Amino acid sequence: MRPLALTMGEPGGIGGEIALAAWQALRHGGPAFVLLDDPDRVRALAAHLGAAVPVERVASAADAADAFSRALPVLPLARPVPLAPGRLEAATAPAVIEAIDTAVALTMAGETAAVVTNPIHKAALLGAGFAHPGHTEYLAELAGVRRTVMMLAGPDLRVVPATIHIPLHDVPAALTEALIVETVEILHAALVADFGIAAPRIAVAGLNPHAGEDGRLGGEEIATIAPALARLAAEGIATTGPLSADTMFHPRARAGYDAALCMYHDQALIPIKTLAFDEGVNVTLGLPFVRTSPDHGTALTLAGHGTARADSLIAALNLAAELAARRHGGPR
Repeated sequence: MRPLALTMGEPGGIGGEIALAAWQALRHGGPAFVLLDDPDRVRALAAHLGAAVPVERVASAADAADAFSRALPVLPLARPVPLAPGRLEAATAPAVIEAIDTAVALTMAGETAAVVTNPIHKAALLGAGFAHPGHTEYLAELAGVRRTVMMLAGPDLRVVPATIHIPLHDVPAALTEALIVETVEILHAALVADFGIAAPRIAVAGLNPHAGEDGRLGGEEIATIAPALARLAAEGIATTGPLSADTMFHPRARAGYDAALCMYHDQALIPIKTLAFDEGVNVTLGLPFVRTSPDHGTALTLAGHGTARADSLIAALNLAAELAARRHGGPR
């Protein structure tokens, strides 16, 4: 299988050191990946951490696949990147963006199987002209896609927030019938094509306590969510809801669905981070390629100390390989 393209993320954060740890964990039997970074920085980081990881500069993704069992393959960027754990350096922003651009270009050209992104620090990129709210919106622009959906996936739960990074008081107005329908359509298609679920079952949370209690605690379930689910049923998409969110995530409830649609950020992320804080993976649905990411940030305060856990990145790499193989009909 073609290697995965792994971006370096914010160089002042933990992306480099969890990439080193991921190579150590996956070099024998795991999915191969190529790190888009400055090889000299990665070597210096390994030495700083005392990590026994050989680093090999490669000229192509094909070379990376051959090198992976003996060394961490690094495809160099045009710009050198200094070693500065825990510090944001404005001069490194163009290299961070270049790594994302290169990963997408390689994957869309078929040279790599999927994109796996290390966390970026969005504020640090603003000065380099990065005018996007985050990774996902930038990837959608690069891919020419109008709408994507964020899924958080763990061993026991998959969740999708219908609205994401907006204030809670703005959620009711943002939550439209069309938004719910489109989000579930994208989720359903991904569950079939990428996760191999022939007939997905999707649980849909209500917005209000007790799913509105027949309108006594809020009307969005009646006015917005239920009509959306009726439209989806007419399309042949199986949904259940609107459900009271406080009873959706215990083990018996989770056994009844393949993914849950939640109405706002914390309604989705609290259960997934409770169940899979270290193993959760961010998956972007609706792109023409597979993209996953660790479900954590840059962790600047941990950088350079060798204490950052690589579990989420390893899970992201494994899931990316699984989804890409299934999407392209290869071995899993």
